[in-house]
Amino acid sequence: MTNNEPYILITADTHAGGSHAQYREYLDAQFKQAFDDWRGGYKNPSQEHYGSKKLRNWDFDIRSKDQNGQGVVGEVIFPNTVPPFYRKSIVTAYPPTPEEFKKCLAGIRAHNRWLADFCAEDPLRRAGVGLILPNDLDEAINDIEFIAKAGLRGGVLLPLVPPDCGWLKPLYDPAWERVFAAIQDHDLVMNQHSGQGSPEYGTGPVAEALWITEIIYYCQAGFRHLLMSGAFEKFPKLKYILTESGCAWVPALLKQMDRIHMGFKQGAIGEMNYKDMQWVLKDRPSEYAARNIWYGASFPSLADLAGIDEIGEDRVLWGNDYPHYEGTFPYNLESLRLTFADVSEQRRRKLLGENAAHLYQFDLQALRPLADKFGPTPEQVSTPLAREDIPRDSTCYLFQNALYGS
Repeated sequence: MTNNEPYILITADTHAGGSHAQYREYLDAQFKQAFDDWRGGYKNPSQEHYGSKKLRNWDFDIRSKDQNGQGVVGEVIFPNTVPPFYRKSIVTAYPPTPEEFKKCLAGIRAHNRWLADFCAEDPLRRAGVGLILPNDLDEAINDIEFIAKAGLRGGVLLPLVPPDCGWLKPLYDPAWERVFAAIQDHDLVMNQHSGQGSPEYGTGPVAEALWITEIIYYCQAGFRHLLMSGAFEKFPKLKYILTESGCAWVPALLKQMDRIHMGFKQGAIGEMNYKDMQWVLKDRPSEYAARNIWYGASFPSLADLAGIDEIGEDRVLWGNDYPHYEGTFPYNLESLRLTFADVSEQRRRKLLGENAAHLYQFDLQALRPLADKFGPTPEQVSTPLAREDIPRDSTCYLFQNALYGS
């Protein structure tokens, strides 16, 4: 490899989904009439998503042209559009109630079937993340088996359980262990994505503002619950990643969790006596994190990269969040110049593609011809982005923060 070779740019954060007409073809026959009835009364809550942006979710030519134009040659694909019987995208949807579960299960299975075919259109470049639901863990294991057999090497989107969902077991409950075992045994990646896990706030601008304010905290709940419950002690081959959650918060949280761990091992924290409790961890949480956890930081900020030596440069993955408004499209190169201009060549290649290839089993050698044709060059990325060149029309917070200093 020469220093002048273009980067093999793999985004660990994109979204796709079928149209309602497409999803209908993937539904079990027994649900099609109910789907037709539901679809007749369904109103898209985001009318601005119609047009070319919506087509980016499933149109091969539009999506390929966009990603090629941005230098992207591989993508990890999370869900985006609204599955059958849902009111919103499953990335931000509240878990189904017991009354909703049967139809919602049919809906996510239609999505998984659609996704398998969508990825088969371009298997070299696409790694799809399949869906499971937390309501019935035996059914979740059945879906994990489908995801593995269908070749969805993006793995499983592990659902987060909001604290006010009293009918569901939290991730630290031992009942989840058979789910973790199935994911590990099938050698799948266990993903979490920002947007899930929040309680119901109600409706209106204040509710929306609180949801946005606290979304990262609740996404990190899976991180906390899995580490402190001993999931990685019991299942040491699990591969777990948090996506679109940054990583600047990781070193401080791991230090805090390590202190708690050491307090339990010593039998006391402050005035709290734990000598009669048998603690569940052998190693420090930070040690499990170093072995089992990755961070899909998406378009990382300079603050995210500032603590990367504590996390490990082989643990952080870049993403463009295509086709979301908060993503870097159509300004991928500008985002790379803003963040990576002063990053070493070795570190760049890891964060921009090699780490994703290792975790999600992309074939770097097979992607090299595409990267040579479309990928950004070291010279381009090494050119710092001047303030006057920061895109003013982008709603990506990376650019907004650079402009307004937050």
